[in-house]
Amino acid sequence: MPRRSPLFSLSALTRAYRRNLKAFARATQPVRARAVAVPRAPSPAIPVARTPRKPLPASGEWMAGMAPGPAGARRFHLYVPPGLALRPGEKRPLLVMLHGCGQTGRELAASSRMNRLAVRHRFLVLYPEQERLANAHGCWNWFDRRSGKADAEAATLLAAIDRVARRHPVDTTRVGVAGLSAGASMAALLAARYPGRFFAVAMHSGVAPGSADSAATAMAAMRGRRAAHLPDPPPALAAEGAPLPPLLILHGDGDNVVSVRNAAATAELWAAALGARAGAVRTLQRGKRHAMRVTEYKARGRAQVTLREIVGLGHAWSGGASGMPYSDSAGPDASALVWAFVARQFRK
Repeated sequence: MPRRSPLFSLSALTRAYRRNLKAFARATQPVRARAVAVPRAPSPAIPVARTPRKPLPASGEWMAGMAPGPAGARRFHLYVPPGLALRPGEKRPLLVMLHGCGQTGRELAASSRMNRLAVRHRFLVLYPEQERLANAHGCWNWFDRRSGKADAEAATLLAAIDRVARRHPVDTTRVGVAGLSAGASMAALLAARYPGRFFAVAMHSGVAPGSADSAATAMAAMRGRRAAHLPDPPPALAAEGAPLPPLLILHGDGDNVVSVRNAAATAELWAAALGARAGAVRTLQRGKRHAMRVTEYKARGRAQVTLREIVGLGHAWSGGASGMPYSDSAGPDASALVWAFVARQFRK
């Protein structure tokens, strides 16, 4: 979203458009989960940088980099777990994690604690960073397809993945992408645009792809009031006919930023493209954590889409570190669910 600039005269249409932008900015600020006792949130008009509490394991490598692309250069951090001793020619899986609005990659690493799983299961984690010059609130511009910004950012993220794969032992046949909120929507856009490059995708609290084409329409999409469609892949890839990768969706039914209606809409859209049908809804609960309503959409005996609606969860990473924005420690462990789903696709 561009920064607001003074205008000397405004038509009624322009004023309405700017009101939508302002509402979108308010809605995409970090919110704190109801179940977590935290200090009062900062003013929604001013995104505040925060220092994560113990964001990374003491061991392993946290490497900074930058990749140029059609949307300009984007910074990233790559986490490489310790003791990744490889035999000659051996390569490891890569999980790409996309942060939400008002959040950084480092904060997502701290909240999700995905790096702990990377240590245990020996995979690399890439955290691309949105530039505030590209979006004042740190949102990935998943919605801005009318101007071409969304597709340019998707191509730039792909360039960052390629850059990392050239310099590190990444198995390009085992790459997954996951994201929170705006990052979830961008993850879905990436997988839909480049289906042959990703073997699993996970959306946490995101909006269905193709449901908005500008910041003005993004607000209605976030409320679940717009129809969605799958973005067309680039012409060169369309000829390859790669199917969409399997999709995991996690969404809280108490989310007041992105309506949970988007979860079912995305599941139905993705499943239809893969010829999958919904099975019976199951309710699962572990201990005192929030319960989940789970629906699997299967084709040819395999789950192509898994929808997990989490009871009582707001706009937050389920099972995340306590005391952080976008994090609810009372929820099921989203990071474990994401990695288990992604790893299952790698084994097929």
